Amino acid sequence: MSNTFSSDFAGRPVSVKVNYMAGQADGAVLVKYGDTVVIVTVVSLKNKREGVDFLPLTVDYQEMTFAAGKIPGGFFKREGRPNEREILTSRIIDRSTRPLFPKGYFFETQIVATLLSVDNENDPDVTALLGASAALAISDIPFGGPIAGVRVGRVDGSFVCNPPLEVMDKSDLNLFLVGRKVLPGSGGKEFDINLVMIEGGASEVAEDVIVNAISFGLDAIRPVIEFQELIRESAGKAKRSVDAIAHDESLVVRVTEAAAGSMREAFNIVRKLDRYKKIDMIKERVIQDFGADDAQQIPQVGMILEDLERRIVRDMIVREKKRTDGRLPADIRAINSEVGILPRAHGSALFSRGETQALAALTLGTSSDEQKLDYVSGEEMRTFILHYNFPPYCVGEAKPLRSPGRREIGHGALARRALLPILPSEEAFPYTIRIVSEILSSNGSSSMASVCGGSLSLMDAGVPVKDVVAGIAMGLMKEGDEVVVLSDIIGDEDRAGDMDLKVCGTKKGITALQMDIKMDGLTEEIIKMALCQAKEGRLFIIDKLKETIAEPRKDISKYAPRITTLKVKPEKVRDVIGSGGKNIRQIISETGVTINVEDDGTVTIASNDAEAASRAVAMVRWLTEDAEVGKIYRGIVKKIVDFGAFVEILPGTEGLVHISQLSRERVKKVTDILQEGEEVYVKVLEIDKQGKIRLSRKDALGADVR
Repeated sequence: MSNTFSSDFAGRPVSVKVNYMAGQADGAVLVKYGDTVVIVTVVSLKNKREGVDFLPLTVDYQEMTFAAGKIPGGFFKREGRPNEREILTSRIIDRSTRPLFPKGYFFETQIVATLLSVDNENDPDVTALLGASAALAISDIPFGGPIAGVRVGRVDGSFVCNPPLEVMDKSDLNLFLVGRKVLPGSGGKEFDINLVMIEGGASEVAEDVIVNAISFGLDAIRPVIEFQELIRESAGKAKRSVDAIAHDESLVVRVTEAAAGSMREAFNIVRKLDRYKKIDMIKERVIQDFGADDAQQIPQVGMILEDLERRIVRDMIVREKKRTDGRLPADIRAINSEVGILPRAHGSALFSRGETQALAALTLGTSSDEQKLDYVSGEEMRTFILHYNFPPYCVGEAKPLRSPGRREIGHGALARRALLPILPSEEAFPYTIRIVSEILSSNGSSSMASVCGGSLSLMDAGVPVKDVVAGIAMGLMKEGDEVVVLSDIIGDEDRAGDMDLKVCGTKKGITALQMDIKMDGLTEEIIKMALCQAKEGRLFIIDKLKETIAEPRKDISKYAPRITTLKVKPEKVRDVIGSGGKNIRQIISETGVTINVEDDGTVTIASNDAEAASRAVAMVRWLTEDAEVGKIYRGIVKKIVDFGAFVEILPGTEGLVHISQLSRERVKKVTDILQEGEEVYVKVLEIDKQGKIRLSRKDALGADVR
């Protein structure tokens, strides 16, 4: 028997229906938020695959086109590969739920969220995350929720919760945050709700705005979490038991004694691959030694060694205030950057921070190069594209090259969001911009290297950006009351730490933010501390970038297309295009330019040849200009009548040359002077109120018509 639970979320009704659909899933709910409807199912296998020592979690969010009353395009007329928004929403759900499964739960688990209806007012990602949490809550799958997500905007200085699209368009903040209840006894001055994850962008806002937005968002999701607890109490199943990972304490002591000293020394090796090689040798030796006595101990010994690695890194930083590469907590690795290293790219930059290195290559294109994204809620046309690539060699591996995965899509989206606020308007710079960030070497924070490299490449390309953007990755380690915030973290610190915070922005403020929390009890003071330290690091990096190139180049690359934009009357658009596209094809054929005509009369002409572009502009103006009194035109005689001749002086524009205006001498017959199809110079004498044009051939005789 189905049950429906209803509540209020940001002033709008939300309902969760259980035991209604997908009865064979371990948990399934139908969530309705306004007219946005999502079904979310969760299934976790009862038998664990042999040799699996991690949580094999898969999250898939999918948008069905019927949700918006549309039929898919393409030959097959069915939904295809996930679009960018589906991938990013899947990542949000994954990042929010994955840390909350119990340690040692290694059963294959799948969350599927399917958008069934969308109203363009209530966010599908907010709805899908709520559904994922509720489905896990009522299932027998162990999970440390419930959780809930909220989108926070700021309009005219006031925060708004889950704003509709038209309101969000006016917002200078777009922050998606996820939280859950504070666990009993976590201590400290915590928020009422623990922060789990943040993803968002902003228009150069201050750090205190972000802190206040977090507090506002967590307050907004409190009733939704309490709402889910009521659902769980009413319709939830008993949770499966989870076998705790129990180590033989004597084995832990013996393995630690055998490995701790040499592993501690290995963490003093600065170069990542050398350090990993040494650690792998230590692990292999210890596993062989203990496996020789009892082969069944090998998996447990491996897990003990993994825990030992994490403990050593944390002890070095928290207790000794020493990082593996010798830096102090707020120190940033050595930064090196160059621009203009690719001769034929329209802009390029090589950015290195420690062992992380990114090559950013920028290409300028025309409006025909815009990216078209087709979502159920409508189409989006992008004139700024950023692609992030993470080839295997950047971490010293040899693997087949694959198409971009979810990680690449997510990192590219973060870097794009960071750079978007500094770009000029399309009217001021009518180019399509594509940046490709190729990660050449990675030891933490490659997405932030993409932001820095992308910012440099924009200036190298001559894009008139408003400011310089830099990005920095922050970490956190907390042991009791001891808190250490780390700037510019490397991979080992990320894995051993309690927080991964990426902050991007200008000197003025934050443009993008991403945070994943791996601990309970994150306080407002800690967030402020991390954001303030991130600001110091960001300003330092910006100064380093400006040492390489202080401002955008005065001109774009000689290999980039020159774009000229002109406006014609909307009713003249058809004259530019011509019957069946005849006129526009002729312009392209004669000049070799790329030309695009908008319905509002905007004509964009692009060419690497300035003379060709100038000729194309003249042709467009000739096709669209209006006749002017006193101006001389070279026209074509279209029709001869007894009293004169009709001459076309502009495309579709004709005037009458009266027989008295054909010559300075008396003319008996028009055909004595003109023939149909003949070219003739004429002067516009008059344009009456009805638009009729009176022309003169005799007044054009001998005139300078150059």
